[in-house]
Amino acid sequence: MFQTGHHIKKNDLVQIISGKEKGKTGKVINVWVEEGKVILEKLNLSKRHVKPSKKNPQGGITEVEKPLEASNVLLVCSKCKKGVRTGKKVVKDKKLRVCKKCGEVLDK
Repeated sequence: MFQTGHHIKKNDLVQIISGKEKGKTGKVINVWVEEGKVILEKLNLSKRHVKPSKKNPQGGITEVEKPLEASNVLLVCSKCKKGVRTGKKVVKDKKLRVCKKCGEVLDK
């Protein structure tokens, strides 16, 4: 498998750029680098039928977050306040993510 999606990490704020949720922003819950997928908090929801169990004695229909392709999301710059492309910059032997528009460092 090829590796993609290195520009997005857990707890990043991202904007969806394609699909039914286009234009919405959300926080990244999980990243699968090998598959190039990300899961966003309370976005790209799907209904799932759940059988009764000890954890969920009632059963029924629940909403579950489904993965999105990492290429369909952009990192949100805190200065620009919108989704931007990112570049890399080396500072003190650390590779940091940088906003391509304003030059703001996106890593904390």
